[in-house]
Amino acid sequence: MKPHHWFSGTLVATCCLALTGCGQPSTESTPASANTTEFELIDTEFNPRLAEYIKTLSSDEFQGRAPATAGETKTVAYLEEHFNRIGLKPIDGDSYKQPVSLVQIDPVQVSAMTIQGALDTSFAYRDEMMAWTTRVVDGVELADSDMVFVGYGIVAPEYNWNDYEGLDVEGKTVVMFVNDPGYATQNPELFNGNAMTYYGRWTYKFEEAARQGAAAALIIHETEPASYGWGVVAHGSPVKFDLINENKNMDRTKIEGWITAETAGRIFSANDTDIEALRAQALSGAFKPVPLNMTASVSVKNNLRELTSSNVVGYIEGSKYPDEYVLYMAHWDHLGMDFSNPQNQVFNGAQDNASGTGAVIALAEYFQQQEQPERSIVFVLVTAEERGLLGSAWYAANPVFPLEKTAAAINMDVMNVYGPMKDMVIVGLGNTDLEEILVHYTEQQGRYAVQEPNPEAGIAYRSDHFSLSKQGVPILYAKGGNDHYEKGAEWGAAQRAEYNRCCYHKVEDEWSDDFDLRGAQQDMFLYYRVGSHLANSRIWPNWYPGNEFRAIRDASAEARQ
Repeated sequence: MKPHHWFSGTLVATCCLALTGCGQPSTESTPASANTTEFELIDTEFNPRLAEYIKTLSSDEFQGRAPATAGETKTVAYLEEHFNRIGLKPIDGDSYKQPVSLVQIDPVQVSAMTIQGALDTSFAYRDEMMAWTTRVVDGVELADSDMVFVGYGIVAPEYNWNDYEGLDVEGKTVVMFVNDPGYATQNPELFNGNAMTYYGRWTYKFEEAARQGAAAALIIHETEPASYGWGVVAHGSPVKFDLINENKNMDRTKIEGWITAETAGRIFSANDTDIEALRAQALSGAFKPVPLNMTASVSVKNNLRELTSSNVVGYIEGSKYPDEYVLYMAHWDHLGMDFSNPQNQVFNGAQDNASGTGAVIALAEYFQQQEQPERSIVFVLVTAEERGLLGSAWYAANPVFPLEKTAAAINMDVMNVYGPMKDMVIVGLGNTDLEEILVHYTEQQGRYAVQEPNPEAGIAYRSDHFSLSKQGVPILYAKGGNDHYEKGAEWGAAQRAEYNRCCYHKVEDEWSDDFDLRGAQQDMFLYYRVGSHLANSRIWPNWYPGNEFRAIRDASAEARQ
C-alpha cells in the first residue's frame, strides 16, 4: 500500500446517497446513522480459511514477497496452487501468470541543478531539489533549458482549465504547484473543492508535462498540499522502479523532480515576485504562463536492471455473458528483506497486503461454491504495487480481458484486522455510482458509509484501483473503518494510529494471533454481494458527471453495444 495514514483521524459520517452540493443522484434509501445505539453483529464468518492464507503469505518463508526474488517465486507458486485448487480458469494454457516487464533505475550520480540568468546559483541534490529520469537510459543531461512557471500544470477540459494554453514548452523546464486549484481555494465549486482530483497528483503533472513536450518538470513542494514533508520526497531511497514500454520511456520528460518552497522562492524573487503572488495569479482564472528568465541544467547517471515479475490472474467464466467481466484485485507484493537488520530481516507485510491477497483467494473460493454467475468474474493479484502501482498499471495497459467490457472492479489493500466495525469507509466517495450498490448492502448489515477524513491527500489515486480508474473503469476501494461495534471509534482510531506508528512498511507488520478477522469477514460479504449483484445484472456503472474519468468511460460505451 502506498503511504496513506488516513485511518488515524476521526471519521466524518457521510454517505454517497446523501451528498450535498456534489450533483450526485439521490435515492429513496436513507443511510444508517452514525449514532446507532443498537448494532446486530452479522456476516462475520465469510471464509474461515482467510486466517490461514494471511498467516502463510506473511511468514518468513515467503521472504517479504519482493518482485523478481525467490520470495516472488514462492508467492506466485502458492497463488497458482490455490487458484488451481479452487478451479479458476487459467489465462495462458495451464498458467495463471501474466508476465510484467520492469526496470530498476538506480541514479548513482545526480549533479546539483545549475541556474543561470536572472539568478546565477546552484541547488543541492536532496537538500534543495530532487531530480531523476524515468527514461531507460544510462544517463540524461538537461542543458540550459529555459524555465517557465505554468501554474498548476493542469489541462482539464471538464473544468475549463488549461495552464498550458498558447504555450510551446518544447525543450523547456516547467515549474508548477502541487495539488489543484480546488484545494488551494477550498472552493467546493472549483475542481472538487478540498478533495484532490487526479489533476492534483504529482504523477499527472509529470505525465502532462511530457505530453506538452517539456524537457523537464519540477513541482514546488509544500507540505500541506502535498500531504507529506520534504523528507518523504528527498530522503528515502532514490531507486525508482518503472514499467518498460516499447520506446524505453523516451516519451517521458528527460528530468522529473521537485524543488523546495525555499528554492522556488529564490527563483521567483529573482523575477521580482514571490510564491503567494504567483499562486494568486495561477488561481485568477486568467492565468498566463510566466517566463522565469533563467535556464536550468542538471545531469543524472543511472545503473539499470531489467526485471520480469508476474501478475496472477484466474477467472470464473460467466454463464450468459462470458465476455463481460467483474474484477477483484489486490497486490501480492511487499518490501522483501532488510539484510542490515540481524534481529528481524523480513518485511512480512501481514496487513499490507497479505490480508488483501488472502481475501481475493477467499472470495474466489466462495464464488466457486455458488451458482455460476452470468458475467465472468476475474481475480487479479498484481505485482509491484509498492514500487509504484506497476503491476496494476501493466494490467491496465495490457488487459487480459477488455477494460471496456469490464463492468467494474473492487480493490482490496489492507483488510480490517481489528474486529467488526459499524462504519464502512469509501475512498473517493462521490465519484462513481458503483458506491451506491455498496451503500445498499452496507445498510443491510446495519452499518453506515463514511468518507475518508482527508480526501485532500489524494488517497483515491494511491492504490492499485487508480490504474484502472485512469482507463475509465469504475472501481471501488472501501474497507471497514474505526467505529468498533463494542469499543467505539476512539479505540478503533487508536489501533490504526498504532499500526501506522509501529508497523507500516516496517518489519513489524507481522501476523498476530490477536488479529480479529471478523471485521475482514464482514467486509468480504459486502465485496461478494456487490460483485454478485454486478455479475448477475445488466448494470454498467459509471463515474458521476464532471468526474475526470467520465469521458473515458463514455467513449468505451460503443464497444459494449
